[in-house]
Amino acid sequence: MRHSLSLLLLALFASVAPAQAMAGNQIPDDVKERCKSDYSRLCSGVMPGGGRVLACFQAHKAEVSPDCADALSKMKN
Repeated sequence: MRHSLSLLLLALFASVAPAQAMAGNQIPDDVKERCKSDYSRLCSGVMPGGGRVLACFQAHKAEVSPDCADALSKMKN
């Protein structure tokens, strides 16, 4: 089960933004790790792709853990 969740998260984070927005950049491993529990708790029902997971995190920004919020904010820079 844990292995399946890890694979799901890898697929999820690989497709959270449109290809042109990523411009060849991948989401850093530390962001994946730091936001894993927030994804499971807040956004597990969100279909990956098209920025939907990031939109979910934005919609739940008051509920996202400080560690995940920090990782997401650094990703924008």
